[in-house]
This record gives sequence, C-alpha cells and structure tokens, in this order.
Amino acid sequence: MSRVCLRRRLSSTSTSNTPPSPSWSPQAAFATATERARAGTLSPQDAHHLFDELFRQATPVPERSLDGFLAALGRAASSEACRDGPSLALTLFNRLCREEAGRRVAPPTIYTYGILMNCCCRVRRPDLGLAFFGRLLRTGLKTNEVVASTLLKCLCCAKRADEAVNVLLHRMSRCVPNSFSYNIVLKSLCDDSRSQRALGLLQMMAKGGVCSPNVLSYNTVIHGFFKEGEIGKACNLFHEMTKQGFVPNVVTYNSVINALCKARAMDNAESFLRQMVDNGVPPDKVTYTSIIHGYSTLGRWKEATKMFRETTSRGHIPDIVTRNSFMDSLCKHGRSKEAAEIFFSMAARGHKPDIVSCTILLHGYGNEGSFSDMMSLFNSMEGGGIVADCQVFNILIAAYAKRGMIDEAMLIFTEMLGQGVNPSVVTYSTLIAALCRTGRLADAMDKFSQMVGTGVQPDTVVYHSLIQGFCTHGDLVKAKELISEMMNKGMICPNIAFFNSIVDSLCKEGRVMDAHHIFDLVKDIGEKPDVIMFNTLIDGYCLVGEMGKAFMVLDVMTSAGIEPDAIAYSTLVSGYCKSGRIDDGLILFREEMLHKKVKPTIVTYNIILEGLFRAGRTVAAKKMLHEIIGSGTPVSMHTYDIFLRGLCRNNCANEAIVLFQKSRAMNVKFNITTLNTMINAFYKGDRREEANDLFAALPASGLVPNASTYGVMIQILLKEGAVEEADNMFSSMEKSGCAPSSRLVNDVIRTLLEKGEIVKAGKYMSKVDGKSISLDASTSSLLLSLFSGNGKYREQIQLLPAKYQFFGGIS
Repeated sequence: MSRVCLRRRLSSTSTSNTPPSPSWSPQAAFATATERARAGTLSPQDAHHLFDELFRQATPVPERSLDGFLAALGRAASSEACRDGPSLALTLFNRLCREEAGRRVAPPTIYTYGILMNCCCRVRRPDLGLAFFGRLLRTGLKTNEVVASTLLKCLCCAKRADEAVNVLLHRMSRCVPNSFSYNIVLKSLCDDSRSQRALGLLQMMAKGGVCSPNVLSYNTVIHGFFKEGEIGKACNLFHEMTKQGFVPNVVTYNSVINALCKARAMDNAESFLRQMVDNGVPPDKVTYTSIIHGYSTLGRWKEATKMFRETTSRGHIPDIVTRNSFMDSLCKHGRSKEAAEIFFSMAARGHKPDIVSCTILLHGYGNEGSFSDMMSLFNSMEGGGIVADCQVFNILIAAYAKRGMIDEAMLIFTEMLGQGVNPSVVTYSTLIAALCRTGRLADAMDKFSQMVGTGVQPDTVVYHSLIQGFCTHGDLVKAKELISEMMNKGMICPNIAFFNSIVDSLCKEGRVMDAHHIFDLVKDIGEKPDVIMFNTLIDGYCLVGEMGKAFMVLDVMTSAGIEPDAIAYSTLVSGYCKSGRIDDGLILFREEMLHKKVKPTIVTYNIILEGLFRAGRTVAAKKMLHEIIGSGTPVSMHTYDIFLRGLCRNNCANEAIVLFQKSRAMNVKFNITTLNTMINAFYKGDRREEANDLFAALPASGLVPNASTYGVMIQILLKEGAVEEADNMFSSMEKSGCAPSSRLVNDVIRTLLEKGEIVKAGKYMSKVDGKSISLDASTSSLLLSLFSGNGKYREQIQLLPAKYQFFGGIS
C-alpha cells in the first residue's frame, strides 16, 4: 500500500474505534510490504504506517505474514529508502509489544523470536538477542533447532564461545544439534584464533558424535589454521578430510592455495591447483587471483602473466580489482609495459578501466621516467570519461619533481588549477621539496605563501623541506626563522636526526664548514649535538684532510660531556692513515684510545692494518695481526682480505700464499674478493696450476666468479701469451652475465695490439660503445703510434673496425 493511500485512510478516521474496513487485508498489505522490503524500496515511515493501519483495523495478521515481513527486513541490504532493516524490524516488534492490540493482531511465534535474535546479531547487539531468548523461554514456547542455532550464534557474537560449546554439548536436550549449529561454534573458535580447540570439536564430531561434520566444517577449521600461520596443521587436516571421504570443494582449495601463495610456496600452490582441476573442481576467480598475486610478489612475471591468460581462457574474466592488483604489482617492480598491456586489454574486452587503474599505471610510468607514455595516458583520460582528481595530478607532479624537471612539474600544477582541482598539502609539499633541492628557495617560499593564502595548512613535511633547503644553501637565518614559526604553531620541530642527515650530506660533498655552521645552529636553537653529529663532523674534516680541525671537534665533544667512542677514534685514525700520517694515527690509537679504555673494534684494527700496508710496513702489520688475535677481537673476512692483499702488494706473495693455505686448512670461508687476490698471487708466483685449480673450485665453494675474477684470469693469460684461452675466458664472462669493465677491455685491446693480434684487438674494439666502455688515453695513444705515419702496423689498418681507421690518416 502506498504512503499516500495510508495517509488518506488515516486522515479519514479520527479514532481507533472505527470499524475495520472490509477492503483492507492485512495478509495482502504485509505481502506487499515484504516485497518492497526485499527490493529495498520500503522506508521506515511506510513500515510504521503499515503498523498504524494494523492497530487501527485490529484485524489479526497471519503468523507467516508477520514473520515473513520481519525476516525480509532482517535480511535487507542497506538502501536509500532504508539504511538499517534489522534495526527497523526490532523497533517494529517492540512497538508491537507496547500496543494494546499487539498480542491480539500479531502474536509472536517461535519463528518470530528466531528472526529477532538474528537481527540482534546483525546490528551487533548479541546481548539483546540473548534477552529475546530469555523472553521466549518465559512464554512457554518450545524451542527448535533453528532457535537453538541462533542462540549459539548470539553467544558466539558476544565472544562467549566457551559457553556456546557447553550449550552445544550438554544443554541442547530439547533439540538435537545439527551440523549448522556445530559450524557456527567452529567458526567462532577459529575467528578467536582458537583453531586447535575447534579441531578437538571437529574430531569429536568425526568420531561418531550426535552430528557428523561436513565439508564446511573442515573448510572452517582449515581456514582457521591458515589464518593463524599453522600451515602444517592445515595441510594435515586437508589430507585427513580426503581420507575420511569428504571431497574438497572450491572453497577448500582456495583456502589452501591462498595460504601457500602468501607463504611464497608457489610450487606447492600450483600443485594444488592441478590437483583441483584433476579432481573436477573448476578454479574460480579467487583461485587465480591468489596465484597471480603470489607470482607477482615473487617477481615471477612470466608465470603470473601465464596464469592471468589462463584465467581468461577458462572464461573467468578477471574483475577490475584483480586487474588493478596485478597492474599494481607489475608497476611496483618496474614493469609498466606489461601493466599497460593489461590496462589496454580491458577496454578491448569491454571492461572500462577506472580511475584506480589510471592512477596505478600513471604511477608506474612516472617511476620509470616514461613521461611520454604518462602524459599520453593522462590526456586520454578525459576522452574515456575519467575525471582527473588531486591524486592523479600529485602523481604527475611527483614524477617530474623526482627527476629534477621542476618546470614541467610547475606546468602540471598550473593545469591542475585550470581544471578546478584544488591542490592538497601533498601537492604543495612535493613542489616545495623539489624547489628546495634545486636551490630555488625564492620560488619555494612563493609556493609556501600561495599555500597558506589558499587555506591549505602547511604540515611538518613542508617546514622540514624548507628548513633543509635553507640549511643546505647557507641561509641559516631564514632556517632559524622557520623553526621559530613551527614552535609558535605548536608543531614538532626538527629533531637531532634531521640535522644529522643534513650535516652528513654536506660533509660527503666536502662542504665541512657549512656542516659546522649547522652544528652551531643546532646549539643556537637549544638542541644538543649527539655523538652521531660529532662523529660525522670528524669524518668530514678527515675527508678533506683537515686533521687539526677534526681533532678539535674531538676536544669539543669531550668538553660537551660526550665521551668519544670507538667510531670517533677509528675515524680519526683512518684520516691520519689516508693522509700518510700513520705514526700520528698509531699514537692516537695507543695513547688516547687505549689509555681511555675505549675498546677497539675490528674496524679500528682493519684501518690500522690497511695504513701499515699502504706505508710498506709489513713487519708492523704482522705484529698488529698478532695483537688483534691476542685481544680476543673476532677477525673478520675483511681483515683476511686486507692482510693478504697487503702482503701481495708489498711483494710478500709467498707469505700470503702460506697464510691463505693455513687458513683454508682451518676451514676459514673466504669471499670472492680475497680469492681474486690469491688467484693473482699464485700466477705471479709462477704457480699457474694452483691458480687454475682455485678458479675451478669456486662453484664448489658456493662462490660465483665476478667481473674482477674474470679480469684477473684474462689479463694473466694474455701476459703469458695464451690468447685463445684468454678469448675463451672473456666469452665465458659475457655468457655468465658479468659486464666487462672499460678498464679491462682497454687492457685487453692494448695487450693484443702489442702482440700483433690486430684482428682480435679489432673484435674487442667493436665492444666500445662510448658510454659504459670507451677508449682511454693509453689505448688511443698506442693506436696512434702503431697505425699512423710510420707506425709499425700502418699497412694493417684495414683490419680494424671502420670507425677506427681514421688513425691511419693521422701523421
């Protein structure tokens, strides 16, 4: 009945004593209202008008009509007409109980109470559901399996699973619990991460209890174990399920496959997929989505793409969420081309990409610097009916800003304003940070003013970008002003870690005085420099060779009440060693560091060893090694590498070989860098066979030859005149994926030219690309002397690649 008709009826009567209209049928009225509730078009006002009419007419409504109506409201999804059907059902029932004619026209039944208890669970008020159950018991109505199951549901919703188990096993005397009842309790236990308790209940069912488990019972507990990370228990239960004769369905397989994919056990996941197909259970979109995501996470794009195609070929058109998820994985791993194929295949198959799809692909293009593709996609969005929002513009601006293309980023910002899209704090933050990085501080402040003027409040990220920019470019007065502004606004000011990063960057650039000014600023604003800042400044002065100033910082550090640590002393010792003042470094080590009982680390000892060997003081280095071992400091692999390289560099290759062999006998595991040193040492000591054996044994040691390994082998083979062997070694290097260095290629070219191997030298010259590999001055000079004027090989100039034959025309 329409709302208008109801109002007319209400307005035509003034009292509730009016005789019932013979044309009004409660059964028909409730049937119509039930259909509207299911369709989502019944409003609360219409429902209350229906009950107004029911009480006014005082005509009893059939039990099924009332129960059907309340059940429809209880199950109704939220709609524009009615946001909360279950709550409305409870309100109407309470009204029914309050009205005088309520019990005469619509007496509640056992089914009514079951519906109301379910509504209470849906509105997350299980306590009310239990109250309704108490009211039911007081009416004297007999309970049935449906109400008993609903009671269990209320207990579980109230997080009273143990009581639910007790009711299930001991207090359901009037009705035998069914599998539905058991499954409610099993799910509640698993949701509470008590899958082991659920397993006990399941096993009780399987051993011949009042109710046998079904596939849903097993699925629930298997999923619970997976959710708790108990993969082994879940798989054992899966096999137990099949042993008991239960056939796993698509939900079972999906639960197993999804968990295995999350655990990155893709081979096992695919094995279950094949088993699933063999057992006649067709995979669905959920199955394929799990496997696609699993392969994507591992970066196994071929398998992920293959699975994506398989799902399509089986008639499961991946939805937009699946496609977006796969595209996102591809883009995050730098594979925007493959993501673009999926994006454009959507439109071809009639699945319109949404703004999320566009955002993902734009982000992928931006991260890879594919600006042409990025802008092409952006310009096509409007034609596809997709309106660019703030996030889209932020992605474009960030992509250009990240690459230092500030003018392009500013153009996008202007376009954003032109389209009426309001910039967010992220937009301004990105632009301001980029402008500060490139030193355009005036422009950054203009954007800051514009931001404030448009009502967008700057956050700490914006202030930090500006402060860092002014600190880096020397305007500490303005930086201090911005810090004061932050303090006045009650914002969190930059901490010492923030300033440490600035000091570190400046020191690495060699701008130590600027870094020292930041140090002074930190003290001016009331912060205390920490040990990291002091150590960074010491390192900065050491890098530029200002050892006196570095030592002064150490004194200031002590005066500030911060005891220098092993890092501070090690940094100073390293500075002295690198500047050729090894004795000063040793004095600092013995008279300062050890005297103050600062325990040296292996890093400290390695620095001293490196300095001693660089100064040619091998005897002192040997004594230092004994001191290291005697101090109980664990010797690192780097220590062995320094010592062996130092001996070889100082013409003590035989001693290095003896130490190396002793260490190997003690099962010391060397890295590839050390082994490269020793291969070279064996060759220089005329022990070629041992060098070859060491090279051949690398795979057995679990080590992979790198470019340096191959370089050592090739250069020594060439020096011995083994040109063919060297050529083969170079081919092996390229096949293994090791890119030759420019230095190695130049060494090979010069060696071959000096040996008169013009054709072979020409082959290596063709590898010069002018980018990663280019001819150095020594090689060019040799070519000039050999092929120009009266050069030794002038007549063979035609054997060189065409682009190098110009050397023959230079006299």
